Amino acid sequence: MTHRVVVTGMGAVTPLGLDVPSTWEALLAGRSGAAPITRFDTEGFETRIACEVKNFDPGQYLDRKEARRMDRYTHYAIAATSEALRDADLTITPRNADDIGIIIGSGIGGIETLGQQFKVLFDKGPSRISPFLCTMMIGNMAAGHASIVFGMRGPNYGTVSACASGAHAIGEAFETVRRGVSPVMVAGGAEAPVVPIGIGSFNSMRALSTRNDEPEKASRPFDAERDGFVIGEGAGILVLEELDYARARGARIYGEIVGYGATGDACHVTAPAEGGAGAAKAMLRALQEAGLSPDDVDYINAHGTSTPLNDKAETSAIKHVFGERSYRLAVSSTKSMTGHLLGAAGAVEAIICLLAIRDGIVPPTINQEYPDPDCDLDYVPNVARRQRVRVALSNSLGFGGHNATLIVRAWEG
Repeated sequence: MTHRVVVTGMGAVTPLGLDVPSTWEALLAGRSGAAPITRFDTEGFETRIACEVKNFDPGQYLDRKEARRMDRYTHYAIAATSEALRDADLTITPRNADDIGIIIGSGIGGIETLGQQFKVLFDKGPSRISPFLCTMMIGNMAAGHASIVFGMRGPNYGTVSACASGAHAIGEAFETVRRGVSPVMVAGGAEAPVVPIGIGSFNSMRALSTRNDEPEKASRPFDAERDGFVIGEGAGILVLEELDYARARGARIYGEIVGYGATGDACHVTAPAEGGAGAAKAMLRALQEAGLSPDDVDYINAHGTSTPLNDKAETSAIKHVFGERSYRLAVSSTKSMTGHLLGAAGAVEAIICLLAIRDGIVPPTINQEYPDPDCDLDYVPNVARRQRVRVALSNSLGFGGHNATLIVRAWEG
């Protein structure tokens, strides 16, 4: 027996806002979160811009002593989880704690802490390394700490699949509820890569935009003059519940997760498979699991990184799956505004899909100025669009050839 899975709560920390409402408002206004990096001195770096989270205080969510023993990416995860649980009106007690699990993905985990402790090692020697390095650095600690802070005793782990990590976390949580393993799963992604080694490593592989003089125009998915992605940070968390469980407690329902597709390119560590073949298969698998046809989809939140290879390959994948309908679909990349949140991207973008369904409005792809003949779909250029959205699909594609597709549907009772 399989169970229906609904979303009852959402939380986010992004470069556009410290919660879901402020992030959504900025997205609909077409506002960019990109700006010069403030976190460290960027002299000597090719890229000196990023989409940083602004005015975040972990002390609003954690005891100061606790916060010092967690990496920034975990701070973001705790904050987004707090909002999601509050939004779901879900109180965790000893009576229901075993029913509630958590999966949080992160592409690179506590890289800020790791970088700082390498400096300690080189400057002061191994005896001065923090005893908390391991538990601050590793990629499962967002889920681990959140389970402790909020008292969740159900399934508890992290997913690591680069930029698909958050989407994989939600997909695996969906399957966990669907199979009847746990009636409630908290799931999403968190990332905090705006640190010297993070920027430097992506620069060395020529992945980041170097449009330093116009940061707000640097992330331009599907535009002919795109020159790389703008790195971002933050977290997105959803509360997934088995339908009867949600109904029994009178929960508000945002929408239903109906499809999840996961594939591998088996091609190259950074370049997508020819024509986006892996992404196309992930979309087809998600549609098959959902029992939907390509004609049922109203909106696609694209992976849309603003890199030459990804945007072309993803466009080809959409055309392969949707055929002529692909030209009548609204397709947007909200990374044009949030930047690329890496392991948190898929979770934040799943939230965006649910909000598009709720409000009947599709966020734009900003910085659409120069048409690319290889990217010729309707990317909702520059301005949000009011339209009915009943079914939305979200793609997340990660280094290593990891592809994940989520499909959400309007809740109609």
